[in-house]
Amino acid sequence: MLNIDGIKVHYFDTGSGETVLFLHGWGTDFLSFKPFLEALAPYYRTCAVDLPGFGQSDEPPDAWAVDDYGDFVLNFMTRLGIRRVILIGHSFGGRIIIKLAARRDLPVTITKIVLINSAGIRPKKTIRQRVRLFIYRGVKGIISLGGIKKRFPGLQEAWRRKHGSPDYLAASPRMRECLIRVINEDLTPSLGSIPCPALLLWGAEDEETPLADGKLMERLIPDAGLVTLEKAGHYSFLDEPYVFSRVLDSFLNIKR
Repeated sequence: MLNIDGIKVHYFDTGSGETVLFLHGWGTDFLSFKPFLEALAPYYRTCAVDLPGFGQSDEPPDAWAVDDYGDFVLNFMTRLGIRRVILIGHSFGGRIIIKLAARRDLPVTITKIVLINSAGIRPKKTIRQRVRLFIYRGVKGIISLGGIKKRFPGLQEAWRRKHGSPDYLAASPRMRECLIRVINEDLTPSLGSIPCPALLLWGAEDEETPLADGKLMERLIPDAGLVTLEKAGHYSFLDEPYVFSRVLDSFLNIKR
């Protein structure tokens, strides 16, 4: 465990040479990458971290946005003495990587990035979705009024459970605030500022971050290539681990 700015952090660090750092998705931890961490260790210094609020790491001290998680990752790398890094991220981890890779004057050099079914593109809402959102916010506002909330103390939580997403419902109150800040930020404007080579790995059957997102990222990131895993969903690296490993090995110049 490390203590970074008062946050106890669970992490993995093994191997030697240039560093590969894995960032997991929302609601999981670095153990989701365990087979790949072990496979890369003979070739790279291989690191991973439970991001604050996940796995065995403490929650952040307040409601963090993507940039706050980016700052944390930079502090984590500084503590481990990482100066050059290849970043690999799934879903939410991809969000963090996009923001970091688009920054200037970083204390580390990001040589390559791998985005696995990455989040970050805010979908455009249909008219039906906008109407439902308008009704949801209206009812939520009425329920939260002092008199109604006092008379029916369980009503607000019951409404959340009926209409909230699984990630939102599974999160603690603080992590719910983080989730709202994270998903409301559209990272599309950052994609064109990523200077390093990018490998995009996507499950064709992904319903959370659809393949169209991957195709858009491929168009907007200057040096990007998209590989589609046809029989995989949002967790493409777990659905098709063999294909994923072969493609990753090629991008990292590993000959087994």
